[in-house]
Amino acid sequence: MQVILLERIEKLGQMGDIVTVRDGFARNYLVPHGKALRATKANLSEFEQRRVQLEAQNLQRKEEATAAAAKIDGRSVMILRQAGEGGQLYGSVNARDIAVAFAERGVSFGRQQVRLASPLKTLGIHQVRVALHPEVDVTVEVNIARSPEEAEMQAHPELAQAAAEAEAAERAEQAAAEAPEPEDEYAALGL
Repeated sequence: MQVILLERIEKLGQMGDIVTVRDGFARNYLVPHGKALRATKANLSEFEQRRVQLEAQNLQRKEEATAAAAKIDGRSVMILRQAGEGGQLYGSVNARDIAVAFAERGVSFGRQQVRLASPLKTLGIHQVRVALHPEVDVTVEVNIARSPEEAEMQAHPELAQAAAEAEAAERAEQAAAEAPEPEDEYAALGL
């Protein structure tokens, strides 16, 4: 089916392009969500009459998205999940979980705007793309950990290294304190 795009669609085309898509995609997503019109002569002439208005609306939405992007870009959120010893999560973290976690921190965007190739299934820090507008993307950081302490260590590896060194020094000190002290040198030799 041929449709006229009313806005830029990623991997499909720009506003005003006439593209061929699968019938179900056009009927179930593009047309009902107001992202495209069927490519008929009547719709093509209607689009040409509304083109300036649509471009102005698109520009306004893009400016709003750019302003929001300045506030969101580079932000991070911590999500706590249970995981096995190898760092594999017992469940997964999906787009809805990420959107909810950011909403709790006062940053709101829809789960449809989170672009994940697949759900996150491992502990660690993940870079996630959020599409605020078809032409405005930001990258946010999602820190998945078992506990707040582990999340802090993942976020600041230098702290983790310092903590490990301090723990090793403490163990060495404790081992030295527990070792029996040799008595007098001569007594140790049996004299």
